[in-house]
Amino acid sequence: MFDVAIVGAGPAGLAAAVHAADAGLSVVLVDAGAQPGGQFWRHAVEARVDAEPGAAPPGPSKPDAADARTPAGHHDWKRFADLRARLYAHEAAGTVEYWRTTQVWLLEPGEGSTLLRLAPALDIPGGGPEQLPADVRARQAILCPGGYDRQLPVPGWDLPGVMAAGGAQALLKASGTAPGRVAVVGGTGPFLLPVATGLAAAGVKVAAICEANSPAGWLRNLRGAVRAPEKAMEGAEYAAVLARHRIPYKIRTAVTEIHGTDRVEAVTVSKLAADGSVLPGTGRRIACDVVALGWGFTAQLELVLAAGAETAVDVDDSLTAVVDARLRSSVPGIYVAGEATGVGGAAMAVAEGELAALCVAAESGSATAGSTALGRRIGALQRDRARLRAFAEAMHRANPVPLRWHGWLTPETVVCRCEEVTYRALCTAHADLGAEDARSLKSFARPGMGWCQGRVCGYATASIAADLAGRAFDGPTAAADLRSMSKRTLAAPVRLGQLAALAAEPPAESPAPESPAPEPPAESPAPEPTPTDEGRRP
Repeated sequence: MFDVAIVGAGPAGLAAAVHAADAGLSVVLVDAGAQPGGQFWRHAVEARVDAEPGAAPPGPSKPDAADARTPAGHHDWKRFADLRARLYAHEAAGTVEYWRTTQVWLLEPGEGSTLLRLAPALDIPGGGPEQLPADVRARQAILCPGGYDRQLPVPGWDLPGVMAAGGAQALLKASGTAPGRVAVVGGTGPFLLPVATGLAAAGVKVAAICEANSPAGWLRNLRGAVRAPEKAMEGAEYAAVLARHRIPYKIRTAVTEIHGTDRVEAVTVSKLAADGSVLPGTGRRIACDVVALGWGFTAQLELVLAAGAETAVDVDDSLTAVVDARLRSSVPGIYVAGEATGVGGAAMAVAEGELAALCVAAESGSATAGSTALGRRIGALQRDRARLRAFAEAMHRANPVPLRWHGWLTPETVVCRCEEVTYRALCTAHADLGAEDARSLKSFARPGMGWCQGRVCGYATASIAADLAGRAFDGPTAAADLRSMSKRTLAAPVRLGQLAALAAEPPAESPAPESPAPEPPAESPAPEPTPTDEGRRP
């Protein structure tokens, strides 16, 4: 049994694994990728996959001069190179067992330990590592599942050439491939800037960035915005690149329709009122062959929900795990770090990963550092997390999803692309079948029942359910809607043979009920316990 199991090797999981091993814990790290870094520090597709556990790590144990150079489209690469080198050193020393191209498809918390059932990542060339154990068990688990692009449907978004903003960036980072010649980037939030500048650097003409909100939103949240001054420097760098490439930046503007026959040919962009409704007569057509859409990010919560941990709606209307100041979830032995606790970027994820690892070490008593020094470091990380969290909340409040975005939809607009469920079908399920919440819409009209299991359409369906029912998309009702679109029986694809093997497992034996001790005779007093007997009493 391991001291701690860490799921995910993105910024949070990578930091957690390194610092947990530094603190003297035995660590197992499970990640679907062939290399550490997650979606933020994404690697080129030619990065090799280790087929055998214990094989030489796929990279240098120490970053050389070339390795330290920041690849195009990446930030804070030096920090990543340092964490990766430390991870590989721990792997070589045997203090970290690192399972690459592996997914946790079921998580079973128990008394004193958590069981993680493993499966090869089926979408990785080679099908995952050989000799993969069926499961691993650890005393504590730190879940660092990360997040993915949040999407809103728009007429024509199912045409080839429409991508998530993160997908466009991933294509550039992984293969250096430009997705087209002329692009429009739309949605809300600072993430649109690195996507647009990355496309421009790859030779794509960016016809426009369409930001649904106004920069004035930052002024209403200035106290949180100034908590991370380094972000202002990043913004200035992006502004310089936009000016150099002459990329138009349109505020209070959204892509409200995408045109094309066999693929994207143009978009209509429209001005928005303060509530997100389209201002009549403002539509303008822009020719393009690529559309990158991004409305923030959604936490990946399959394992959090599988563990039975409490969740709540965050300030950006997304569902997140509820954790305390030490990143403990509501389930004993389960910690959560990174985007699953609230989308806040890589810097906050790294801080949370280290914080979770050190809190596990402190509570296990296995920390190599002195308790005073460890406590001081935990306090410093908690303050840093609070600072970055304040900035993230200011960012979310300045860049909300437009309240009346549903007004952009037509009856024929596809909401669930997997099952080809239209907006008309959802409205019919509400009006004719009485579907008042996302779960009922899912049952009657099938959104979220296809290949992606609601990962793409889940947020939109939950928001539409609230709109049709005439209630605000916040509070406990919104949490229930989002949870119903996020909870999945299996967290990852698994082969039928592994499911069949569960049936062959012997059932867990229940301890036999203890027979009551015979009462001593009335005339004889009960014997006094010996010191040994007393010491064994619970």
